[in-house]
Amino acid sequence: MERRNFLRGAVIGTSAAAFGGTLMRGAAYAAPAQPGPGPYGAIRAADANGIQLPSGFSSRVIARSGQQVGSTSYTWHNAPDGGACFADGSGWIYVSNSEINPSGGASAVRFSSAGAITGAYRILSNTRQNCAGGKTPWNTWLSCEEVSLGYVYETDPYGVNAAVRRSAMGRFKHEAAAADPVREVIYLTEDESNGCLYRFIPTTWGNLASGTLQVLVAGSGTSGSFSWQNVPDPDGSPTTTRTQVSGAKHFNGGEGCHYANDTVWFTTKGDNRVWQLNLASSTYELAYDDSLVVGGGAPLTGVDNVTGSSSGDLFVAEDGGNLEICIITPDDVVAVFLRVNGQSSSEITGPAFSPDGTRLYFSSQRGTSGSSSGGITYEVTGPFRA
Repeated sequence: MERRNFLRGAVIGTSAAAFGGTLMRGAAYAAPAQPGPGPYGAIRAADANGIQLPSGFSSRVIARSGQQVGSTSYTWHNAPDGGACFADGSGWIYVSNSEINPSGGASAVRFSSAGAITGAYRILSNTRQNCAGGKTPWNTWLSCEEVSLGYVYETDPYGVNAAVRRSAMGRFKHEAAAADPVREVIYLTEDESNGCLYRFIPTTWGNLASGTLQVLVAGSGTSGSFSWQNVPDPDGSPTTTRTQVSGAKHFNGGEGCHYANDTVWFTTKGDNRVWQLNLASSTYELAYDDSLVVGGGAPLTGVDNVTGSSSGDLFVAEDGGNLEICIITPDDVVAVFLRVNGQSSSEITGPAFSPDGTRLYFSSQRGTSGSSSGGITYEVTGPFRA
């Protein structure tokens, strides 16, 4: 992501002035991403699955809620949400949460090296409204409960080990998680209108049984410096975690979270923003804000789950808007990558790339029916740039 950071440090004058003084404090920050031509060109007419994709890309349906996955005997869960991919020998596994309450949980689909479905199974059961989560460097899936005093559960994508509740990671309305192997911490978003951004520091990296929960402390602006402060009572009762530290910065509906190259990106749905933490300098800024798009016509609204590709592109899913996955490039250009048609009562969830970066998985949580029992999980294949 060096190009993104270089460009942000090079901006002066009109672009910063157009977006107010907060962008000029301290180091010179670039304006948030602006619309422009995407690296894959315009989307074409909808395919047989109702998905509009750039030239060279194609889609297929992997699973449907309430139906058997491929030729397996496993029935796919309702309301598929956050997801991630894991290497599995010469093949891979895609895991997906179920955002229903009660029951919730998570499931997995196993693929061969050629992309054929070879298995499907449950990896977490009897939890509540499992929304997003995150992948760990030791190949487990952190499935997060999006309920008050919710927990994080560490699960085994390979279906061998039982899931474990990780109480030390705090009890709050969890959304997403992103692992930082350099600083050996896990970042956590909170889906509240006055939610916070947290990080969990395990006592031993690779073991989430114990550790310290901290909250991001910063000013009220959209850019500046930040620090971390311990949350006195991660249990969140009787005082919620987000109100225990007076200097904690509050965000309007934390959603997706992604880490790469000393940077954390996370989305806030209440104000349609993508935030960027520059960890090396302990500064934060806006990577995207739909209200700051020059000339109007913001391509990305209803920001939700987010993932990244090996090229440094961010892929941001919409909950609302035109039901799109939009791309934000390292050159700070935002453009539509795909659009799902005929599913206006749904939301896009769980974007994740296969280990080799050639396939993108995601779900439409409520599909064409608008019901949690109508979820559809897709795969997109094509010439993703490395």
